Amino acid sequence: MFPGLSRSLSTAAVLSLAAPAAVSAAPVAKPATGSVALLSPLTVLKWADLDFGTLVVTAAGTAVIDPLTGARTATGGVVPAGTNAHAAKFIATGNRNSVVNIRLPKNPITVKRVGGTQTMTVSNWTLDGNTNRKVSPSQTVDFAVGATLTVGANQTPGLYTGTFSVTVQYP
Repeated sequence: MFPGLSRSLSTAAVLSLAAPAAVSAAPVAKPATGSVALLSPLTVLKWADLDFGTLVVTAAGTAVIDPLTGARTATGGVVPAGTNAHAAKFIATGNRNSVVNIRLPKNPITVKRVGGTQTMTVSNWTLDGNTNRKVSPSQTVDFAVGATLTVGANQTPGLYTGTFSVTVQYP
């Protein structure tokens, strides 16, 4: 029995000697790098306001501006008059080849009659393409915004105005 005990002690001694040798190995230095990408601030400029133009109203309906074509269509008792309707147009500047996200309003906005309290709503915001765009080599992104104007049955005639926000950001 002593010989077996001797082997166990001997094996334990060998394992114990091997462990400190591995722990005491020289550390290997692995350098890490740091990096940063600096982007020019985005600037958004408005070229043109969203304009539904002149409308003749005989009953409730809608007027829609298509941001791809700038065309105006109408439904119900809303009849387009004149040709001055157009989409809102914007230009954003940023770092070339960067991707930007364009965000339109999620909720309707209210337009109010100048000199009065009457209102209408503008909703269903549309963009002339993808919301994610690549900044061109000239460091610009052009885009157009359309929407739907909802006109009431007995809408008071007059000029109606309101504001909406468009957000452009780097991802």
